[in-house]
Amino acid sequence: MAVQNRIKIQNITYPELDIYVREREAQLKFRPAHQPGIFIAESPIVIERALDAGYEPISLLMEDAHFDKQGRKIIERCGDIPVYTAPFEVLTQITGFQLTRGMLCAMYRGELPSVEEACRQARRIAVLENVVNPTNVGAIFRSAAALNMDAVLLTSACSDPLYRRAIRVSMGTVFQIPWTFLPNDEQYVELLRHLRFKTAAMALCDDSVSIDHPSLRQEEKLAIILGTEGEGLAKSTIEQCDYTVRIPMSHGVDSLNVAAASAVMFWELSRES
Repeated sequence: MAVQNRIKIQNITYPELDIYVREREAQLKFRPAHQPGIFIAESPIVIERALDAGYEPISLLMEDAHFDKQGRKIIERCGDIPVYTAPFEVLTQITGFQLTRGMLCAMYRGELPSVEEACRQARRIAVLENVVNPTNVGAIFRSAAALNMDAVLLTSACSDPLYRRAIRVSMGTVFQIPWTFLPNDEQYVELLRHLRFKTAAMALCDDSVSIDHPSLRQEEKLAIILGTEGEGLAKSTIEQCDYTVRIPMSHGVDSLNVAAASAVMFWELSRES
């Protein structure tokens, strides 16, 4: 395939590759005021899902061997952007490259929707409070997309869903489900109530109800609120919610990892129809 904008590289010192190799995620996200933020999509399936969602590509980086094979379809979709190619042994100098299925794409971030816009058609949403591990964020998005959640909202302390690890773990489902950050961490339960959502805090409390409690399924609009990996939800959040919900456990286990707990809860709610 003849592409005029193909650039063959022999090492990863090229300054054009800084966004892939040397710039940190915070540097990519928070560009100078006149430049939009950037994220990196890894692997063909993730890149295609980002393109399907309307994200604008900046450049591609891939193995030489992929240029005329797996890369052909993606290159054709990306228009006149630089396509950097290199031998596999060169690209493996990039940390984690072996997890990318041989292909990376730098893309511009878009404007996030408002909470109202993200939830406009939603009946079931997930709310993440201070979930800081990008692996957990990515896994929660994958479960949310697969198990009929309509949107995901995040407090400001959460890991960014467009960080590379979060995108990779989500398998690109961060591009398939509406999401945004909440504007006020202290008053978000009140905002959800204003949007007519009942709220269900995932927490171990004396007054917790089981995830199969019939009232949960009967709610027209329900927000499942999940807390940080170590301490869980803030006490003030739990006190504001309409329900406190637990997953029945055995063998003396008191809790699950937040990503696992989210999948169990989402699956239970997905059985309602």
